[in-house]
Amino acid sequence: MKFHLVKELKLFFILWLTQSLSALGSTMTGFALIIVLYKSSGSALTTALLSVCSYAPYVLMSIFAGALSDRWDKKATMLVCDSFAAVCTIVTLVLLKTGGLEPWHLYVLNALNGLMNTVQQPASEVAATLLTPEKYYQKTSGMRSFSNSLVTILTPAIATAVMSFWGIEAVIAIDLATFAAAFFALLLFIKIPEVPQKKDGGESVLAAAKSGLVWLKNNRTILLLILFLAAINLIASIYDAALPAMLLSRKNGGETVLGAVNTCVGIASLAGSVIVTFLPEPKSGRSRLKVICNTLLISMSTENFLLAFGRTPLVWCIGAVLGWLSIPVMNANMDVIFRSGIPAEMQGRVYSARNTLQFFTIPAGFFLGGILVDKVFEPLIAGLPADSLAVTVFGGEKGAGAALLFFMIGIAGVAVCLIFRGLILRLKD
Repeated sequence: MKFHLVKELKLFFILWLTQSLSALGSTMTGFALIIVLYKSSGSALTTALLSVCSYAPYVLMSIFAGALSDRWDKKATMLVCDSFAAVCTIVTLVLLKTGGLEPWHLYVLNALNGLMNTVQQPASEVAATLLTPEKYYQKTSGMRSFSNSLVTILTPAIATAVMSFWGIEAVIAIDLATFAAAFFALLLFIKIPEVPQKKDGGESVLAAAKSGLVWLKNNRTILLLILFLAAINLIASIYDAALPAMLLSRKNGGETVLGAVNTCVGIASLAGSVIVTFLPEPKSGRSRLKVICNTLLISMSTENFLLAFGRTPLVWCIGAVLGWLSIPVMNANMDVIFRSGIPAEMQGRVYSARNTLQFFTIPAGFFLGGILVDKVFEPLIAGLPADSLAVTVFGGEKGAGAALLFFMIGIAGVAVCLIFRGLILRLKD
């Protein structure tokens, strides 16, 4: 049985392993740049804008890029987009070595990378589908969650260690080396099957993009799941914008603590990925929907409140574990619903329509999170008397405002989960 599994998933294994290695290198560079930028500016908004610039073009152009991705060769698309990302990384390294790197350089480079991701992401999603027999969808989804979790675990530890001994230039060098490994593995060893195309009579890109939206409109369950995730992504991106500002500023915080919390996120996700890989599959689509809703409710009702009320790294780490342990289970069930429910010849444009609808809240959330920390909650806490309830509960030092923000998004997250759970489970289709 195991021999047959390896044989049937051989090409998926190669793609998964090498792309995961490349993702580790890229994520290490992103982690290192966030630390460098926050230390030089002290502003949550300045670092949040890195993600805003990455996601904004991705969201704006995704709906059109999917139509192109459906027509273009998946392997060639991935190779070109990955190569462009490597060029941007090389430019960053050159600017660092010459002492000319400014925040706006990183914003522009992140925006260009985000633009390439609009085409690369749907191509890689379809490639994974084409390389995986349907009976292995949940298993391979668990494997992808496993590798993503491992990247999250290793990134802060390796990036921090490499920066301490050899500087950020060494982190970028590792990034480029992992890119080269993934590039040549894809180029030389992986053949991605062609997707049978429907005759569309020369359908325009605009019409093809519209067809993805029309498909979603006619499939209410998947559309509602996407809107649910859009609301969750808004809250999660506010969380991502506020987390470095809080942990790097709190009395018991710092770079090591930020790395430790991120590592706990990875460990929890890794454990969840192992669990979902071996869990028996839900018996029906409705059971999968319940799993998705319940796991997100668990996540939203635990981590944000422990981050808000906690004052020690131990409590913050426990919050990270409770918040992320169930997320791979949610992702796997969502992935199966999407891959099995969307025809392969439509997946590129439907995934791109999904990206626009599901991810447009991410740049908004990062921007909003930076503004709320810098301009609202930190000044609010700083202006309150020492005996006020908010100062007593969340503290009065820098970073306490971000803690108050975590409390607010915790309430919002629970409300969103309860509302969408009721809506989704009422659907008949």
